[in-house]
Amino acid sequence: MSGLFKINDTIPNKISYYHIMLLMATLPFDMFYSHVILISYSLHTIINLRSERFKSLFKWRILILQSAFFISLLTVIYATNTSQGFNEVGKRSVIFLFPVLFFLNPLDLKKYRSQLFLSFSMICCVTIVYLYLDALITVRHYGLPLSILFSSAFTNHNFSEPINMHATFFSMQLALCLIYLISLFLKEQVLKVKLFYVACIGTLIIGLIQLSSKSVCIPLAAIVTFVVPYFLLTGIARRRFIYIAASLCILMAAGVLSSGTLRDRYITQLTEDLSTTNRPHLEDSRLSRWHVTVDLIAKKPILGYGAGSEMPLLHDNFFKNKLYSSFINNLNAHNQYLSFLLKSGIMGLLLYTGTLAFGIRISYQKRDLLFFSFMIIVVAVSFSENFLDVDKGIIYYAFFFPFFLFSGEQKTTRQKTKKQHNYLAALATKELVTPS
Repeated sequence: MSGLFKINDTIPNKISYYHIMLLMATLPFDMFYSHVILISYSLHTIINLRSERFKSLFKWRILILQSAFFISLLTVIYATNTSQGFNEVGKRSVIFLFPVLFFLNPLDLKKYRSQLFLSFSMICCVTIVYLYLDALITVRHYGLPLSILFSSAFTNHNFSEPINMHATFFSMQLALCLIYLISLFLKEQVLKVKLFYVACIGTLIIGLIQLSSKSVCIPLAAIVTFVVPYFLLTGIARRRFIYIAASLCILMAAGVLSSGTLRDRYITQLTEDLSTTNRPHLEDSRLSRWHVTVDLIAKKPILGYGAGSEMPLLHDNFFKNKLYSSFINNLNAHNQYLSFLLKSGIMGLLLYTGTLAFGIRISYQKRDLLFFSFMIIVVAVSFSENFLDVDKGIIYYAFFFPFFLFSGEQKTTRQKTKKQHNYLAALATKELVTPS
C-alpha cells in the first residue's frame, strides 16, 4: 500500500499525482475541500505549463468534453432569469476546466490511473465504515434496537447525511470503485489479497444497499452481471461469472423484498414515481413533474428558455398544476434530458446525448471497463436526476469523463517508473482491461 504514495517521477509530476489523489479522496465529502484542491492543482499546472502543450490544446475531443458548459454559456444570452443563468455557468465551469488541466498537466494519467483508483476505492470503503459507525453510535445513544438501521431513518439520504452527500451521487462513486475492485479480484492469484478485495467489495455492496439509490443500483447490477465478464473474461470463465453474478443479484433482490423499508424504496416508490396519481400530502411522482416539464418544453422546443430558467419556471407551474410538494421543496425536473430540452431546446439535448454517445463509443473501442461503466451510469442517472445542476454531480462528470479519456493515452515522460515491490501497489498498476 505504501507504493501508492511513493512514485518515481519528476517533482512536478509527483505534486500533480498527490493533487489528483487528494482531489479524488475529497469527492465523497463537502465540496469545499474539492474546490480548494482544484484551485491548488490549477495553480500548480499553470506554474509548470509547457508551451508546446498549450499550442495543441484546441482539439475537437476537448470541446466535446466541455460541451455541457458551452451549452449553458450560449443559452445564458437569452435566459429568462439572467442571474440564475450566470450561476449555472459558474457551477459548470469545472466542466470546462478539468479537460484543460488534464491535457496541459505533464502527469501521465495512464501510468498512475490504477494506483489512483485503488486509493480512491480505499477512501470510499473507509467512508462507508465511518457512516455505519456513526449510525451505530446514534442507535446506541438513543437506546434504539439494531433493526432500526434498516429503517427509513438510516437509509438513502439519511445514511449519507453525516458527510453531507446526496445518496445517488455518492452511490455513483461507490459503483465505480466496486467495478474496479471486482476487476482486481478476478485477476488476483494470492488468497490473502483476494480475501482483502472480497472484504472491500462486501463493504461497498452493503453501503450501496443502505444508500438505496435505484438509478445507480439497477444499472450497476446489469454492469456487474454482463459488462464485467464481457470485458474481462472469455469462454467458460465468462459464463460461470454470469451465472454466479446473476444468482447473487437474485438473492439480494430477495433480501430487498424481505425488508419492508427496502421493498418500499425499490418497489413501491419506483411504482409511485412512474404513476401520475399523487399521494395526498406526500411527495409528487416524478412522472407528474415530467408532464409539467414537457408542457413547458412544447412551447419552446427549439432553443428552450435559457440557462438557469428551469427552477423559476417549474416552481410556478408546479403550483398551477397542484404539485404542492414539488412547489414547497422547490424541486427540479429530476431528468437531465428534459432539463437540457427545457433550457436549451433540441440542440442542447442533441449536444448532450452526442457527448454521451462519444464517450460510450470511445470506451467500447478501447475496451475500457471503468470508462464504459461510467458512461452507462451517467446515461442511467440522467433519466432520474438533474445531476449537472448540483456541485457533486457536476464534479463527478467533469472529473471522471476527461480522466478516463486522457488516462487511455500515454504521455511522453523522461523517467521510467521503478518496479513496485509492494504487492497491492503492483496489482494496482496492472492494466485494468484485457481483451475478451
